[in-house]
Amino acid sequence: MLSHLIIGASGLYLGDMLFIAISFIVLMALIARVAWNPVTKMMGERADKIANDIDSAKKSRQEATDLADQRRDALSHSRSEASDIVADAKQNGEKQRTTIVADAQNEATQYKQNARKDIEQERQDALKNVQADVADISVEIASKIIKKQLDPEGQQALINSYIEGLGKHESR
Repeated sequence: MLSHLIIGASGLYLGDMLFIAISFIVLMALIARVAWNPVTKMMGERADKIANDIDSAKKSRQEATDLADQRRDALSHSRSEASDIVADAKQNGEKQRTTIVADAQNEATQYKQNARKDIEQERQDALKNVQADVADISVEIASKIIKKQLDPEGQQALINSYIEGLGKHESR
């Protein structure tokens, strides 16, 4: 009677059910051994690969960010350095300009002083020449007036007195 028991309204027998259950368990064991473990292993490897790719991408992104920061810092440093170089060049140019202007002014002052000295020297030379000419002319005039020839000492005394008189006459 047990073998003929009908379970529920479906009309399945207990023997058939046991056979189906045992077949299902054996089939599950075969699937687990043949397909499930390799598929699970493959899915785990795929998950690990994806996780590694995500980590690698994060690492690459971080490296790119770090590199961009380094380049930005280097660019900022280069700009700062370029500004310093330009400022130094301007300062050096200003110093050179000041030095050149001062040297030119000193040179111009020196030329003026030399020109004044030369003018004074020329004036002194001209005065001496004029005095010598005046002395010669005065000796001639004196000779003609006096009608006699003076000795050299007398001539010199006469010239000196005349020059002193000219100097006093000129300074008025």
